[in-house]
Amino acid sequence: MDELKALHALAKAMGIHTRYTDGLGRHVTVAPETLVKVLAAMGAAVTGPGDADAALRAHRERAGAAPLPPVLVAWDGALAPVRVAGDAIRHAELRLEDGTAAPIEVAGGEIRVPPPLPFGYHRLTVEAAGRVEASTVIAAPVEAWRRPDGQPRSWGVGSELAALRSRRSRTLGDLRDLESLCRWVRQRGGDLVTVLPLGPTFNTAPAEPSPYSPVSRLFWSELLLDLGDAHRPVSPPASLDVTRADAEVRAALAFRPAPDPGEVDEELARYARFRGAQARLGRNWRAWPAAARDGNPGPGDVDPEEVRFHLVAQTLARRQLHALRERLDAEGMRLGLDLAVGVHPDGYDPWSRQALFGHGISVGAPPDLGFPSGQDWGFAPVLPEASRREGHRYLAASIAQLAGTAGVLRVDHIMAWTRLYWIPHGFSLDQGTYVSYPADELFAILTLESHRGRCEVVGENLGNVPAEINAALERHRIWGMYLAEFQASSDKDVKPPAARDMALIGTHDTPPFAGWLAGGDVAERVRYKLLAAEAAPKVREERAAAAGRLAHKLQGGVEDPRGLLAALLEWLGRSDSPLVVPWLEDLWLETRGVNLPGTPSSVRPNWQVPMSKLLDEIFADPQIGALIGRLDAARRGGGAPNP
Repeated sequence: MDELKALHALAKAMGIHTRYTDGLGRHVTVAPETLVKVLAAMGAAVTGPGDADAALRAHRERAGAAPLPPVLVAWDGALAPVRVAGDAIRHAELRLEDGTAAPIEVAGGEIRVPPPLPFGYHRLTVEAAGRVEASTVIAAPVEAWRRPDGQPRSWGVGSELAALRSRRSRTLGDLRDLESLCRWVRQRGGDLVTVLPLGPTFNTAPAEPSPYSPVSRLFWSELLLDLGDAHRPVSPPASLDVTRADAEVRAALAFRPAPDPGEVDEELARYARFRGAQARLGRNWRAWPAAARDGNPGPGDVDPEEVRFHLVAQTLARRQLHALRERLDAEGMRLGLDLAVGVHPDGYDPWSRQALFGHGISVGAPPDLGFPSGQDWGFAPVLPEASRREGHRYLAASIAQLAGTAGVLRVDHIMAWTRLYWIPHGFSLDQGTYVSYPADELFAILTLESHRGRCEVVGENLGNVPAEINAALERHRIWGMYLAEFQASSDKDVKPPAARDMALIGTHDTPPFAGWLAGGDVAERVRYKLLAAEAAPKVREERAAAAGRLAHKLQGGVEDPRGLLAALLEWLGRSDSPLVVPWLEDLWLETRGVNLPGTPSSVRPNWQVPMSKLLDEIFADPQIGALIGRLDAARRGGGAPNP
């Protein structure tokens, strides 16, 4: 076979796209060099196109020898007949999640399971073709959990927890501040407060405060702990200094006893040991001595006080979040949490699951209108087939971690359920390609954990969205996202949100509403070389046109941002959207965003700027109260928005 044809055939067999359309509408044929690097990261024995033919034969032999796939999905508990490849089945057993055996029928190389299976993660073991193979059976509801019918259309606000400070706060906002905001929203008719991811971050120098680059997706940030009134700063911080906040938490927990052994599961013990090893050996675990790097740090490699700190902090965080969920449930209030799409490369998850992550690869996005050069998000991808072989346990645990606390779970970049853009290290941002993921299996985990946690689900379907993702969201009753800023930029009629979409004005990655109207972010993008200076006038012109279209739709004027915001909240409130969630800082016309994507925190203070208003001021501000009241009245009044 021709080398290039063999390379393309191997790539397609392993779920790697050889062609794609980028966010600028350009049709891209992926370079052979990219395919070779991505194939090697996925485990293929290739160093160049000449190796592809032999690697393709080996891949086909392995695929043909497997009696059954590593994962099967039983939607609504109904498992389709399982055809087993190879010789006659010698033995088969389906062991349910609770340890009991389920009845099965075996005939003619086929396994049938009488429906319905109970929802959960089950294990089908088959002996055939001279081999014993096991498959994870995910029995899941087709539709994600929703509150009972008859619940009113609701609203809430979105915020970054660290920036959410009151007069009693320490350096950062904590769970007590969050609960006070929840109560304020509930008293005014809302039922949701959403926050950015709450995973642990690296807080000591060099600090990396991005909530979208967590140390782990399996644990909580110790900085969110309610420590009572201990260690209040003597003066308000000028920035959200995570290093200062980390010192406050450590001082408060210094004399707390280690948690009960019953509260420390195996995963938590390993996580604390990892953090203890980082304190001794350095953050970059890839540079550790071999034994520690491979998962077995010795006693001298681990700081015992660091281990104790993380055990105490995590068990306390679990207790406080569990109690918060119970109190909010009793009050008819919900917390919205965010599942980050990846994890820091120096983090616990890539260290503890090295065979699960691709090496020499970063995840990002190809060029689009917002980022004409493309994006590199700086973390390694999960390998699709490695995840399937472990029954997607890591993803399931990551989702379950949040769904047990959240009333609404937002999945960041839900396009990752079907494909992710991989960029080999050393390649330019437009020299990557997409890799396919087993969407059906991943959505099954999401709907299952949604029901277990009694948690509604929102998928962030913004940007370059494949048609199958929107179809899957509709099938599984997962809400998508509507952004008024995006809608005004792309739709001359500025249509209102539909009943399938959570409605927002913008997100943490877009400028606040007042800043969007003024176009102040354009100058920032030029300053940080995200936008060429010569392109800025056209971008400003397009922004002004978008703002004008929105103002025309709302019968307002861009010269009156507060009046236009009030009209927008009312317009969104009267729409069919099930959830309307403005960013809290929009309510006092903040102009600078918490984050400018594409800029590191060492260059721009992303995630580090306190809100210009304390919670005490927000709660007492009559103008903010009036805006929220207008949204609440619109939600209760219903009726279609202006056409």
